[in-house]
Amino acid sequence: MAHSPEEITNSDTREDVDAKTSRRGGIAGLLETGLRRFRVGGYLVALTPLYIIGITAMGVSATPAVILFNFILESTAEWHPIFHQAAIACSIVAGYFLYGITLVFVIPLVNFLMPFRLKPFRGGYYSLGAVPWYFHNALTYIVRYTFLEFITPTPMNILFYRMMGMKIGKDVHLNTTNISDPCLIEIGDKVTIGGSAHIIAHYASKGYIIVDRVKIGKGTTVGLKATIMGDVHIGEQAAIGPHEVILPKSRIPAGRRPFQRIEKEPKSKGEQPSQDFP
Repeated sequence: MAHSPEEITNSDTREDVDAKTSRRGGIAGLLETGLRRFRVGGYLVALTPLYIIGITAMGVSATPAVILFNFILESTAEWHPIFHQAAIACSIVAGYFLYGITLVFVIPLVNFLMPFRLKPFRGGYYSLGAVPWYFHNALTYIVRYTFLEFITPTPMNILFYRMMGMKIGKDVHLNTTNISDPCLIEIGDKVTIGGSAHIIAHYASKGYIIVDRVKIGKGTTVGLKATIMGDVHIGEQAAIGPHEVILPKSRIPAGRRPFQRIEKEPKSKGEQPSQDFP
């Protein structure tokens, strides 16, 4: 179901991204005003909890690896030096994979415990509305850039994205880690996502961030290194060609073939992407 600008947030569609003060009231307004007036410093302060949460989650995930390392170190201390050093080396490598598998479960738990949820959003980067978007993706990227490649494509990567809130049907083949905003992405049954494809439920221009849902219908094939951006709906049994880019607000009909041009009715100004804002 498509979201009109009013359904995303009516006030944010006309937000002045250069404004130094917030239109919010109370403590939220004070925080957002501080974020806008002191942009770099404000964001560092606002995101300090994220760094603490990330370090803690990674530290907890690394704990089993440290336990394994210390166990091997102590239990092989009397071995011949060559075998002792080999055992330590193996424990380091095994510890990394133990860390990664643990992280796959710890990060979704942390994401679930967050006091806010990412929702469709349209507004400025320096705003409180953008903070859930930043947190959700930062947590996703901790796994993406440290371990996810080692379990892609396997049922483990699908399990991770499901735990992060992505709706994934049956018999889905997900051969990419280039996914942002997973909680706003829905993938139907028997969908194939090709290697290194990008699925991004947001786009940005002129200081605005637009975050909106992506829906990929049943039986669709997304080719190698294709890109699907925010607010895109793809019908059932469609095919997206390799390296093809599906721009924001696109509605791809069922059964569409790769690179097939879709004639669309002209959109009103309010329905256009962010670069058409006044």
